[in-house]
Amino acid sequence: MAKMFDANSTLKRLRNRYRLVVMNDDTYEEVVTFKLSRMSVYILLSTIFVVLTGLTVALIVFTPLKLYIPGYGDVNSTRELRELKIRTDSLEQAVSQKTQYLENIKSVLQGNVTVKLDTTSLNVPTPEKSND
Repeated sequence: MAKMFDANSTLKRLRNRYRLVVMNDDTYEEVVTFKLSRMSVYILLSTIFVVLTGLTVALIVFTPLKLYIPGYGDVNSTRELRELKIRTDSLEQAVSQKTQYLENIKSVLQGNVTVKLDTTSLNVPTPEKSND
């Protein structure tokens, strides 16, 4: 059968007191003595973790380090970046169109012109004369 989980025995184990002694290796003199329990060590480690996490978050939020996080930046800089991207795209289109225009001029000047004649017939109505 499975061993039953007893909350009282777990709590007792957490509250048992232990003694941590730091001794001088040469003289065997006690330098420091700590009275600890598993719960106090757990609370100490949890507190250190929370404090370090808080300090890290504060360091990122309240300093310019946050600008190095992808997607996080100044509203003005993102707007300026968007505008520059649009201008770059329009400049690329203009350069492409001018390049195509110059290639067409070059081919016309060299005589490499293939002209497709428009063979569709237009039915243009004749204007009616009015009797004024």
